[in-house]
Order: sequence, then structure tokens, then C-alpha cells
Amino acid sequence: MRSTFVRRSVMTASAVSLALLATACGSSDSKGEAKADAPAPAASSAAPAAKGKTDAEMASVIVKQADLPDHLIKEATGAEAALGAAATSDKPECLPLVRAQSLAPVGTATGAARTKVVAKPKEPAANASAEEKVKAAMDALGASATAVTVASYDGKGADDAFAALKAAGTACAGGYTATSAGDTGKISKVSAGTPVTAGDAALAYTVESDADGEKISTQLVVVRKGNTLATFSAVSLKGTAEQPKAVVDAQVKKLG
Repeated sequence: MRSTFVRRSVMTASAVSLALLATACGSSDSKGEAKADAPAPAASSAAPAAKGKTDAEMASVIVKQADLPDHLIKEATGAEAALGAAATSDKPECLPLVRAQSLAPVGTATGAARTKVVAKPKEPAANASAEEKVKAAMDALGASATAVTVASYDGKGADDAFAALKAAGTACAGGYTATSAGDTGKISKVSAGTPVTAGDAALAYTVESDADGEKISTQLVVVRKGNTLATFSAVSLKGTAEQPKAVVDAQVKKLG
């Protein structure tokens, strides 16, 4: 079976690079039962349930060019968002991972925004040879392209989405298939990535795929901040992407 889903993801990373270059857990302190004469907490003291933001509101908090001057940014298209929303998996428990890699919110979000980011390439010297210029261009194409999605939820929705991604990392460690627009790809392994400390909770995975015999590793980072969930999926034509630390840091900072 041709892993066209995975291949398309990598080719999308190439297209992102080209397009951008062209535009140059908790604890309790309870100790036994409460005393009979202890006053009951007033109903009004309970914090109101979190209210999710809209698409327009999320568009204002996703990273922009000014937030990452050393990177190039291009907003995701509606078609890309639709493809991500329609992606499926042969294992329902793995669908959160598929969506996190496909510019789609995990779970039921009230609003979301998406963008694509790639690091600016190093410019060749003014007196660089033709070969050096070609090498610089190829290095630029091999840079990790990161798909960023920020999604907002009502109530505990972000916690639930984060928990689903955490559970999927274990349940889907041995692999799964993902399908989008008729293209199917084989994910062979999901393992822990380099730990990330950000937001209120964070996860990091290395997702290994097999695209027509070629091994490709995607770096997937998930960060929850309040009732917002941010996902970062980095892929490279070189086959092994780098974890997008600068992008994660800038996005989490913007979430407040």
C-alpha cells in the first residue's frame, strides 16, 4: 500500500517552504471528613465554567510574523482546514493524533486558528559560487515546516482533548493508519519526544511514518494553556524534523 497520506504531508512541507521563501497533573489537601459545624461554601464562590473563544478571537492569538522575526509564516487555507477535519484513522483512539498533525482541533472546539511556519534560511554570501547557492536553497527546502493549530473550548474541553492525546500516545505506540481525501498513510511508531515545559501541561511525541519505504519522523508537541490547546506538527523533507522550540515558545507566550 502506497503511503500517499504521509507522502502528501511531506510534500506539503516542501510547498510550505517554497511558498514562504517566495514571500521571503493535581493533588488534594483534604484530610478526613469536614467538621459538622464547618460552614458550607457559598454557591457563588464556585468559579464560572470557562467560555470558549470564536474563530475570529483565536485568529488574534495565533503567532504572526512579528512574533517570529527569524521565521516565515503563511496562514493555512480553508481547504487545508477542511482536509484536516475530514481525516480519519483505522483506530478511533488514534484519531486525536491524526487531527493534531492535520491542522484540525482535537475534540469539540468553539473556535480555532491555523498557520504554517518555517525558519528563515541562511542567505549565501554575496560572492558564493553557483554550487553554494544551490546548496543553500536545498538546505532551505529541508528546513522543518511546522503546522500550528490553536483551539479554544468551553468548560473542561481543553483538558479532555489533552487527555485524549495523552492516552493516544500510549494506545497508538505500535502504529496506526491515517486517511485523508482518499490517501492512506502508515504510522509505524509513536514514542516520547524531547520533554517540553510550557503552559499548564505539555506533551511531546516523535511520530514515525513509512512513505513508500522512506522513514519520516514528525515532531508533535501539544500544549494546554487554560482552556486553549495548541498543537505543533513539524515535518521535514530530510526525513527527520527538529522540534519547533522557538515556535512553541512564541505561541505559548502569545496565549498569555
